[in-house]
Amino acid sequence: MDILALTHEQGPQTGVFADSADEHGATIEEWSFAWGTPPPRPLDEYDAVFVFGGVMNTNEEQYHPWLREETMVIQRFLDQGVPLLGVCLGGQLVAKAAHANVTRAPESEVGWHPVELLPETADDPLFSRLPSRMMAYQWHHFSFDLPGGAVPLAQSDVCLQAFRLGERAWGLQFHCEVSAEMVELWTAACEALPDHEEPGFDPARVRAETPRHIDAWNEVGREISSRFLGVAAQAKSVSGV
Repeated sequence: MDILALTHEQGPQTGVFADSADEHGATIEEWSFAWGTPPPRPLDEYDAVFVFGGVMNTNEEQYHPWLREETMVIQRFLDQGVPLLGVCLGGQLVAKAAHANVTRAPESEVGWHPVELLPETADDPLFSRLPSRMMAYQWHHFSFDLPGGAVPLAQSDVCLQAFRLGERAWGLQFHCEVSAEMVELWTAACEALPDHEEPGFDPARVRAETPRHIDAWNEVGREISSRFLGVAAQAKSVSGV
């Protein structure tokens, strides 16, 4: 299988999702609309799509005009039934493409925060075997509403954390792709920004809590991504391509 990873930051973004891709014999190709270069192959040739996070917001099209095109392409993927998994900004873009509101969250969630699964996860292809309560790695200041016709899957005290739209598309608010190395890279990069105040950001707390939670969290990330790639493989088999 050929998987497109839509990214919005420099450096590799797939994290532990790459482990699941290897197990499924899938190839992940990272590309960004922000680069202004053609994708590695025509977008219609990909069997599934990951959409990852970024520091920008979905409503910042005046500063990042490529967001408009990316949202339209995600909408096309949804219309065509392409397996789609959006993470953080990526989940918000999936929600926006499905005409749901994306607004500033009641409070920022940065670092490790508890997430509760909802009863609707019992028969969800990605979530059915996950623990009912998880310590999830988060970094967001905005949140999505539930798109029309979507199924809510998880929530925190702050906002909706996950939904499924149709049979092949998911939007997640939490970062289940991160490795310990990615957490430290993001933490150090934020610390290095001059005169930068990040709401909810406590680097000492992140560094103290990450060793306690990262192993279990990586298992969650591998489970979600592996099951998603299973959905993609089944879709590819059905299509006969």
